[in-house]
Amino acid sequence: MTAWPQDSGELVRLGVIDGARQTWIAKSQGARSGLRYDPDMGRDAPLFYTASGHAWLASLDDEQALQMVLRQGIADPDQFGPNAPRSTDELLAYLHRARERGYAWVEETSAIGTSALAAVVRRPQSDEVIGVLSIAGPSARLAQSRLTALAPLLLSAAEELSAASPASELFA
Repeated sequence: MTAWPQDSGELVRLGVIDGARQTWIAKSQGARSGLRYDPDMGRDAPLFYTASGHAWLASLDDEQALQMVLRQGIADPDQFGPNAPRSTDELLAYLHRARERGYAWVEETSAIGTSALAAVVRRPQSDEVIGVLSIAGPSARLAQSRLTALAPLLLSAAEELSAASPASELFA
């Protein structure tokens, strides 16, 4: 997980799926100087407003996705960024776009000044979603055009992790 942060110049995080939870378990910082995005690890990913949450939810049908969000709960809107979905209809619009692209991307949904994109990691034998890989950083560097340019790197890295997952205890 060291080449992807170097290639992107941003924070790369891996989350694993455990039942109805997605927990960030690994990260590597690619930003070498200046602005850095570096949130806490070891906590569950908020599904409603993060790129990681949207990537996982987009792998489900709409009904399953909404059930997952309701099960986790929706935090106080004051904890969201200004572009976070404010209703289930807005969330579903994010998820539909993620399904069309094959990855999720968000700008200022988690917090002001942050952007991210994320793709799922699948078990090769069954296509089951077992994790989520994300690239995140300051919006000043991650405008939509840069997020779009980073998408092939993200998707390739997620495919590599999927292929390697049978050999990893993280995805057992």
